[in-house]
Formats: sequence, C-alpha cells, structure tokens
Amino acid sequence: MSTPHLSSDPFAAAERRSPWQATMPPMPAVLPHPLPDTADVAVVGGGFTGLSAARELARGGASVVLVDAETLGWGASTRNGGMVLSGHGHHLGLDGLTKKYGRDLALALQAESVASVDHVARLGETEGIDADMRREGHLELAYTPADARDLEEISGQLAATGSSARFVPRRELRAEIGTDEYFGGLLVPNDGGLHPGKLTVGLAHRAIEAGVDVHERTRAVAIRPQRDGRVVVETSRGALIARHVVVGTNGYTDGAAPGLRRRLVPISSYVIATDVLDPGLLASVSPRGRMFFDTKSFLYYWRTTADGRVLFGGRASFWPMSDEKAAAVLYRGMTTIHPQLAGVAIRYLWSGKVAFTYDRMAHAGRSGEIYYATGCCGNGVALFPYMGTRIARWMSGGPAPAIAKIGFPLVPAPYEGRTWFLPFVGEWYRLKDRRKARDRAAVLAEAGPAGGGPAA
Repeated sequence: MSTPHLSSDPFAAAERRSPWQATMPPMPAVLPHPLPDTADVAVVGGGFTGLSAARELARGGASVVLVDAETLGWGASTRNGGMVLSGHGHHLGLDGLTKKYGRDLALALQAESVASVDHVARLGETEGIDADMRREGHLELAYTPADARDLEEISGQLAATGSSARFVPRRELRAEIGTDEYFGGLLVPNDGGLHPGKLTVGLAHRAIEAGVDVHERTRAVAIRPQRDGRVVVETSRGALIARHVVVGTNGYTDGAAPGLRRRLVPISSYVIATDVLDPGLLASVSPRGRMFFDTKSFLYYWRTTADGRVLFGGRASFWPMSDEKAAAVLYRGMTTIHPQLAGVAIRYLWSGKVAFTYDRMAHAGRSGEIYYATGCCGNGVALFPYMGTRIARWMSGGPAPAIAKIGFPLVPAPYEGRTWFLPFVGEWYRLKDRRKARDRAAVLAEAGPAGGGPAA
C-alpha cells in the first residue's frame, strides 16, 4: 500500500490511541462480580507483570485475585513501542555494572536481561501467543563521536562475555538505517519487536484460563500488612485479605504503595505512528527492520511495524504537554532524521507513563509478603512478562531474580507522587543535549555522508 505525501496537515486523520489498541484482538470478557473476602494471592495491576505473575501462581494451585483500576492492559502494556530489548543498566555498560555491584552480580544482571528477551520470544511456542515477534535486533545510535566511542567500548565489554553485540562504525551505518545523522551504533542482534497489544491479550486469556479471578475498574487504595502475616488490600469495591500481594503498577503506581511511589518517577513518553507505507519507503528507513534509539538525554526511539508503519517516540518534554503538541515535536524529529518521511500522514498519536528510578535500573523485591517488579526505565516489554513469572516462582520457593539483590534508592527530593522537580531535571537534560548538538554540528559538516566520511 502506498501512502501519498500531504501538502497540508499530516495529523488531520490521526486517532488518539496506539495502533496496538486499535488492532489487537478483543480482551477476554470480564463481567462485574463480587470481590471475594480472601485469596492466597492478590495481584494489583493487570499489565505484563500482573498477568504473568497471576497466571503462573494460579497454575501452581494458588487462588489468585487480580484487581486493576481501569481495564486489563489499559496502561503502558498497550501504549509502549513494542521493543523487546535486553540490557539492565545499559547506560553503565558491563564495566559500570561491575564497579557498582561486583562482577558476579553484574554478569547475572546481564544474563537475566538476555533471558527476559528469550522468555518473551518463546511465548508463541510456550503459550500459543502470536504477538508478531520479530528478532531483527536493536541498534543504539551515537548522537556524537564521543557517544560512538562509549558504545564501541561497551560492545567490547559485551563481546568478552560471549555476547553477539557488536559496534557498527559510521561508514557502515547506511546498511542499517536510512540516515546520516549518527556516528555509529551498538547492534544487539538477538533483540526485537512485537505487537504488545496482542501480547497483553494473550497473557490475559492465559491468566483467566488458569483460574485467575479478575476484577476491572477496582482500584487498590491501600495495601496494609496485618499482624498475622497476611495483607489487606483495600479497594474501591471493598477489602480483600491475602497471604501474599504482587504489585505490578509501574508508571501508574500511586498512594496504595507509597514505599514504591517514593522510588519511582513516572515520565510521559509520547509516540506517533504513520499510515501504512510503501515497502520501498519503509525499507529506506530501516533496511533490516531494526529497533532504534539514540543516545540523547531527550532520546528518540523508532521502528517499523509488522503491518508497515513507522512508529516514532520520545520524551518530548518534562513540562506538561498535550499529546497533540508532543506529536508535532516528534514529527519534526522524525523528518529531520529521515527526510524521506516528510509529508507522510500520521495515523495514530498517543502517550503513556514510563517509570524511571533514581539509579536508572529496574527493580524487583519484597517487603514482607508484598512483592513487586517496577521501574522499567524503558525496557518493560522484555523485562516485565519475565519478571512477573520469576516473582511467582520466587514466591513459590524458587530463587530470587538478580535485580532483587540490588538496592532500591529513594528519589532524593521531597516527593509524594507529584513530580514538581521534573521540569528542572528536563532543563538540565536539554542543556546537555544542546551542548552535544553544538559539538556534533561541526563534525557532521566536515564528515559528509556516512558512506564516504571518516569513521567515528
């Protein structure tokens, strides 16, 4: 299908939802019914983490009640970019992880991140969930020559562990991506992308088939341990007493779990997706179907989809911003990187909340009988279906995941859920990006096209 270039408004026919929400199969029907008084396990949150944990626990014979403030998959699970990426703390590199946590734990964290991608990729085989998974790899793109040197160093660290990751110099980038805007990239060939809406629907069906008792539009308002070791989950529809609780609310964590909320910073991520494009135009953007993201503080991430669109997202601003205004910012970014997309129509625009942590690491853990996995930092599509399953096994006597062994720092600011400090953080990040932009402008002018200029 060919998409005509437009001479007027590329957003004229845009829908205010994700393409995943528009094209995913129907969720299983969940009819309103009374909330039980007790259960073995209460799960708070009906996304990747909660559905995966609930399914695994119910299959093990536990009585499981899942509550969600909205509907199954309403939050980030159907609003993300669908990128299945490895890499705990990829900003640190393996050497940085080693300095912070020691060699053994650093290697365990790295192995766990790779295992999470494998886990999601196998769900088609193990659970019969067809989520359009393609393992075409991801490419982290160097915004400056200095970033390229950092990525090359990280590729060497990973190669020393047997990873297939490798550095792609600037002179070879045209075989990977249709732009001359970057100075090299770190290629991780075993990662990929999928349709997260299809994945969420599949997980929901498997959880309900396993016997999970699902209650939508049932907000948890407090989670309180009792003296007898059980936990009370107070909800908008009554109280539930459980032996264990799993919290899987990530970027939508609120006052029901104040200890987690003090450690999480929800940040809005904005995304646009084009109409279905001509295959030749699509290939000019991404010849190999890679997942892309760059090294800016206000990063962009983008990919092509199985149905022939370009999806382009990023942190447009840390100031409050409408989806429509953010979409215009993203469109300018997309067409600057890929001028061949100038004028293409946008079919979908939307946003969702990503949970960041102070150390930019995902975390899992427990406090008494309350278990959690949270702080995806952008890697939730791979990590949280896996972590939900791992938490269920941990709760049933299995080993704790590696990320449960690292400390989970508080946000170092007076903070009870209102992120008043984000605009100031955003301005600092913007200043860093402006400095990078000045440094790279002269280098780009001298270097010329990636195929003929000097390598990074």
